[in-house]
Amino acid sequence: MNRAAFCLLLVLAPGVAAAQAEDTTEEPSAVTLTIAAVGDVMIGTDFPENRLPDDDGASFLAAAAPIIRAADIGFGNLEGVLLDGGEPVKKCQNPQACYLFRSPTRYADHLSVAGFTVMSLANNHARDFGEEGRDASMEALAARGIHHSGREDDVAAFDVGDTRVALIAFAPFKGAHDLLSQTAAESLVEELAARHDIVIVSMHAGGESGDVRHVPFEEEMFRGENRGDVAGFARGVVEAGADLVIGHGPHVPRGMEVHNGRLIAYSLGNFATYYGIRVTGDNGLAPLLVVTLATDGALVEGRIHSFRQRRPAGPVPDQNGEAFQLIRTLSGSDFPGSAPRFETDGRFEPQDPEDQSSPD
Repeated sequence: MNRAAFCLLLVLAPGVAAAQAEDTTEEPSAVTLTIAAVGDVMIGTDFPENRLPDDDGASFLAAAAPIIRAADIGFGNLEGVLLDGGEPVKKCQNPQACYLFRSPTRYADHLSVAGFTVMSLANNHARDFGEEGRDASMEALAARGIHHSGREDDVAAFDVGDTRVALIAFAPFKGAHDLLSQTAAESLVEELAARHDIVIVSMHAGGESGDVRHVPFEEEMFRGENRGDVAGFARGVVEAGADLVIGHGPHVPRGMEVHNGRLIAYSLGNFATYYGIRVTGDNGLAPLLVVTLATDGALVEGRIHSFRQRRPAGPVPDQNGEAFQLIRTLSGSDFPGSAPRFETDGRFEPQDPEDQSSPD
């Protein structure tokens, strides 16, 4: 309809014109934010010998890339360093139980193409080649437009549309935002929450030996190191203002809970680590978590996409949904009063408050 005809319609039949105008007006949608998150990512290492994928990693993340790229934010934990050359600083008492990971800096291209927009550099392998190695990782990621957090005072702060987002990564290791200093961690999160709309916390913590799938609700030790009380830490930072907590470290998935309306994923395990980290059994499960948050940070809904690591393909979709099935089972077992309500296809949403009992 041209302008003259529309004006005539307003004069002759204002009611019809109004109805027609209403029919062509879309209702504004609620503003939400989607985050795609995975656990440990180490596509391949060239130290101490070449254990890089056959195609140099170009297709290693291809199966998961469409899901990650579709989200507003793509997150992973970079387990190792992006560095060309250099000598390790990390010393190991037992060479048979010593793992050092160094990927070429060009592998940051693979992360960018797959849709990752922010990475954690707070873990026990971020300093395998000293702070110089972490410097190189930060530079390689930043050159591809990927944000990072991990070293003390290194916080990823960026905008998604009009939403101000901060991601801060914690770990119980030297040079990282200290997961073992609960009061300091909560203060940092509180400060970020005062200046940002959404605050995401990454935590690399928990044991790595034996059956570590369950959250123990106490401090965990591994090879003499205090790996933190993940439940106490996560709930504390949520109460300080965090809107989403993403855990990794135990190399296997753990359960999830909704605390104060915010999602805590206690461990997303391994995701893309076939060329350096054991991926048999539950270690090979590779969940890809997609979460939708409201503008105030509350959980709206989510979905667990189940992948499994297969060499040489990398993480591939698992039609049996093992990662989802395990996380659903562990969530119900460890958090009977605060686990999300799961569907059968990987989807979940907060429990109806009337259906929830008091959490542990």
